[in-house]
Amino acid sequence: MDRRNFIKTSSLASGYFMIPGFLKPLERLFSDTSQKKLIVIQLSGGNDWLNTVIPYKNDLYYQKRTKIGLKQENLITLDKHQALNNSLASLKEFYDNGEMAIVNNVGYPNPDRSHFRSMDIWQTASASNEILQTGWLGRYMDNECKYPYDGIEADNYLSLAMKGKRLNGLAIKDIKQLYRELKTPYFDDISSATKSELLTENNQGYLYKTLLDTQSSVNYIYEKNKIFTNSYEYPNTALGKQLKDIAGFIGSGITTKVYYVSMSGFDTHVNQVDRQNNLLKQYSEAVTAFIKNLKDLGKWDDSLIFTFSEFGRRVEENASGGTDHGSAGNVFLFGKKLKNNGIVNSAPDLENLDEGDLRYSVDFRSIYKNILKDWLNADAEKLISGSVKNFKVV
Repeated sequence: MDRRNFIKTSSLASGYFMIPGFLKPLERLFSDTSQKKLIVIQLSGGNDWLNTVIPYKNDLYYQKRTKIGLKQENLITLDKHQALNNSLASLKEFYDNGEMAIVNNVGYPNPDRSHFRSMDIWQTASASNEILQTGWLGRYMDNECKYPYDGIEADNYLSLAMKGKRLNGLAIKDIKQLYRELKTPYFDDISSATKSELLTENNQGYLYKTLLDTQSSVNYIYEKNKIFTNSYEYPNTALGKQLKDIAGFIGSGITTKVYYVSMSGFDTHVNQVDRQNNLLKQYSEAVTAFIKNLKDLGKWDDSLIFTFSEFGRRVEENASGGTDHGSAGNVFLFGKKLKNNGIVNSAPDLENLDEGDLRYSVDFRSIYKNILKDWLNADAEKLISGSVKNFKVV
């Protein structure tokens, strides 16, 4: 292969998939598809959780947020301490049915307020002074999965969370487009010309294996997906489309275990209220459609949705009608088989702050351990470092 073609092929591989490991997934076209699935929704930018799950009975909330504090009459009461932002109204049904869990005060020791660093910490499940090259779901795939399509991110690019050492997930924004691109004569020629001895070479062998794996995985997903049409109506938003695609994959019967999707825009330093409310409305309407779609498909019992953001925001509003980077916040979980539902721990303590930020009481890695061990049936102690205990929600 000459340098020009190598660079062309490398670019496509890194843009869409980056997948090691030789496989024959077409053999699984008619295999058993019964399995639990995890769907992770990442709210990028640092969501202001205090205006998402509001401590409406705490006067300190209104004292520190004279401009952006949400008035009680506009909230959805959850209990005697906390209420839900009205933009999340459609989620109340799942809260009332015991299908939603809200965990307060989630964070980690020595929090980092950089978007990039804190996101890396959440995606790799590292300590704040530790740099890891693999994601927590990538390590799960390394240890528990065989195929790249066991993890799918609904995007053109793969997050660090989905990258392992031996196996990475697939980044798929449009399965039909990706299938067509891989059906060009150029890639067919590479596949047909590849010899087994080439797969052991370093750079070129890795590239060949990546292409073969990707072609095989995309063929598998495409063949399953083309015989299934998901006609359920979703809101016309980016997240709505991504979740509809994921529901389509699930409905088609592919055996993917982990799905990942991101929603951006939550970095609300200026004029926060309307902007955040709009984002939360998009989130809640898309998630609501997704859950009801999964119920119609008979897939809800085997699905777990987990939502997080890289950090919460400072308790006190800033002078621009927004909030700056903080530390602890909430996570949401949705599922039919939650062991702990509703608001599962104490409301945020607004008196005992850490330099103006909420103090964490639940290490996010303890929730990862719970998901890995009790939902995905994986060896959580092996996959998550640190001496954090399993925080039981599922």
